[in-house]
Amino acid sequence: MGQPRPARNQSAWWRSAVIYQVYVRSFADGDGDGTGDLAGVRAKLPYLAELGVDALWFNPWYRSPMADGGYDVADYRSIDPAFGTLAEAEKLIAEARELGIRTLVDIVPNHVSDQHPWFQAALAGGPERELFHFRPGRGEHGELPPNDWPSQFAGSSEPVWTRLPDGDWYLHLFTPEQPDLNWEHPAVRQEHEEILRFWFERGVAGVRIDSAALLAKDPELPDYVEGRDPNPYVDRDELHDIYRSWRSVADAYDGIFVGEVWLPDTERFARYLRPDELHTAFNFSFLSCPWDAGRLRTSIDETLAEHAPVGAPATWVLCNHDVTRTVTRYGRTDTGFDFTTKAFGTPTDLALGTRRARAAALLSLALPGSVYVYQGEELGLPEVELPLSSIQDPMHFRSGGTDPGRDGCRVPLPWEAGAPYAGFGGDPWLPQPADWAGYAADRQSEDPTSMLSLYRAALRVRRAEPGFGDGPLSWLPADEGVLAFARTDGLLCVVNLGGGPVELPAHSELLLGSDPLDADGLLPPDTAVWLRA
Repeated sequence: MGQPRPARNQSAWWRSAVIYQVYVRSFADGDGDGTGDLAGVRAKLPYLAELGVDALWFNPWYRSPMADGGYDVADYRSIDPAFGTLAEAEKLIAEARELGIRTLVDIVPNHVSDQHPWFQAALAGGPERELFHFRPGRGEHGELPPNDWPSQFAGSSEPVWTRLPDGDWYLHLFTPEQPDLNWEHPAVRQEHEEILRFWFERGVAGVRIDSAALLAKDPELPDYVEGRDPNPYVDRDELHDIYRSWRSVADAYDGIFVGEVWLPDTERFARYLRPDELHTAFNFSFLSCPWDAGRLRTSIDETLAEHAPVGAPATWVLCNHDVTRTVTRYGRTDTGFDFTTKAFGTPTDLALGTRRARAAALLSLALPGSVYVYQGEELGLPEVELPLSSIQDPMHFRSGGTDPGRDGCRVPLPWEAGAPYAGFGGDPWLPQPADWAGYAADRQSEDPTSMLSLYRAALRVRRAEPGFGDGPLSWLPADEGVLAFARTDGLLCVVNLGGGPVELPAHSELLLGSDPLDADGLLPPDTAVWLRA
């Protein structure tokens, strides 16, 4: 299946790792039923080893009714039959590790599926109701929800409470199919620590924590007041005791955590990264930042500054399974990302977006810390505007149909240009565009100028150069619209976001460029290079 690659410092591999995000349903279909599965991933492990990633992060692969793409978990100890079996997952973890690739799994602790045994027992009136947030309604006959909390789906005005025939209401910050757990109950805490042990014992190297700042709720469940401190359900102090307890579990297995933590307060964000809590957290400031030199530099500086006091490495990501794909976003007039501004029919210059995405890849891979690459980014895939009849994402429906949803970045991958369905497998669960085969991995493998060839070269250089990854960064003098910085060992990165070509700083070697220099040896707009001083 390929040869293991030389590894970095094993004791702190996660501080400089390149981690590839696998959305199993859309990665590769091994049994031909149109849904990606673990057999498909196992078959593509040599591709991932050749790409040069250090680890794979899997979105939830557990048994689920798929009301929200698997984030409604019915059983954390089994694999959804659409994806395979637990035995296959164990084989995948072991086979990847033989190739020098670690595995991270996704844990969704804020809620479970309404098909989870606990919630089914709660609906039947059992004591399991204490494991959730059941409340009587307000109003003369209990006809009003217990409070007015807003939905966590951007643009949605639907309530976060659902009333049952017996008159009680239950809380769900996301869909009604995802009831929130009551983290004040010791059984909830004990169950999740046992789930962590279950997966660590099967060889996973780490866990990504979904909606990590939402678990704890004010027991009184008061109405939401903008600006109230503490917030009744976001970033409550009780969370830190939960994650300290989790950290003791992870440390017993030499495992790591990465948290999904969306917080505007940098000091409070850093609290999650103290030495006895989470190892890393996603950096959403950089992900949502426009293609603008000043804004990007500010985002980079603020990210490094907020991590410095707790000694945690930063993480960098351009796109994920919830966010508009990079080549599309960077080809639009508004190159930032905000859930509330997503709309159908937004004009896009894909050639410009692709050029910027190539430069952004070198920028992100040259920054201190770890990098996450969402599947298909290495192929330069654009966002797909799906026909309304094909959209499955609940975010679209809960917005009243105004939000395109997140399915556009989840369209199944193209592997072979000449094969049916671009080599994905069976008829895909989301339709592929007519031009999808043009992005196929086999075609790009033969093209030294392709996005895939660029990613492979960048990861190869990054692995060979200890100066990349975790460590210091120093800004260099540069023209307006240009980002230039030095890493250790004489490594330089220069990114031209300006309107015209610029001279390169003095250097002895050009290691890699996102696109060629111009005829005069100048760095063109929307181009990045790695240099050796």
